Amino acid sequence: MSALDTFLSFMDRGGLVMWPLLGLSLLSISTVIERAVFWWRVDGRRGRARYRELADTLRRGDAMRAAILAEHDPTPYGTLVRRLPVEGVPIDEAAATVAAEEVRPAFERGLLLLSTVVTASPMLGILGTVIGIIQSFELLGGDATITDPSQVSGGIAEALVSTAAGLVVALTALFPYMVFRGRQDRSLGRLEALAGSIVAASRAGRANRGGEG
Repeated sequence: MSALDTFLSFMDRGGLVMWPLLGLSLLSISTVIERAVFWWRVDGRRGRARYRELADTLRRGDAMRAAILAEHDPTPYGTLVRRLPVEGVPIDEAAATVAAEEVRPAFERGLLLLSTVVTASPMLGILGTVIGIIQSFELLGGDATITDPSQVSGGIAEALVSTAAGLVVALTALFPYMVFRGRQDRSLGRLEALAGSIVAASRAGRANRGGEG
C-alpha cells in the first residue's frame, strides 16, 4: 500500500471532520513558518542588536543617524521611525500613538488564526466523536442483525480517531501560539518605548532650534 493510500485510509477512518481538520492543520503550519521567520528577523540576535542601536541613537538625539538606521531596518521598528521622522514636523504623543497602532498589526498577524485553530480543532474532534457514536448506536438499535462486530467498532474507531486528530492539531498550534504571544508582548513594549524616544528626541530638537533662534 502506498503512502497516499495509507493517508486516505486514515482520513476515511476518522470521518468527514478529518478534512476540515486537515485544512486547519495546513493553515496552522504555514502560519507558524511565516511567524517563525518574522520573529527570527525581528527578535533574533541581529534584530535585537538593530533595535538597541536604533533606540540608543534616538536617546542621544542623533536624528540623522536614526534615519539612516531606519532606512536599512526592515522590521516594524524601522517602519515606525520612518513614519515619525525626528526632524521636520513636530511630533507629539498622539501622533506617536497613531503611528505605533499602524505598525502594531505586523506583530499580531497570524495570532488570531492560531487561536482559532486551538479553539476549533478540539470542537471538530468532538463533533467527529458524536457522529461516530451515533452511527454505532444506529447499528445497535436497528432491526438488522449484526453479524460483523467491525460494523459497530467502525463508528467507535471514527470517534476516537477524530478526537485524537483534533487534539493533535490544537496542540501543534497551541505551543507556537504561546511563544509568539510572549514575543509579541515584549515587542509591543519596545515599540512603545521607541515611540516615546522619538517624541523626546523631537522635543529636544525643537528646544535646541528655539535656543539657537
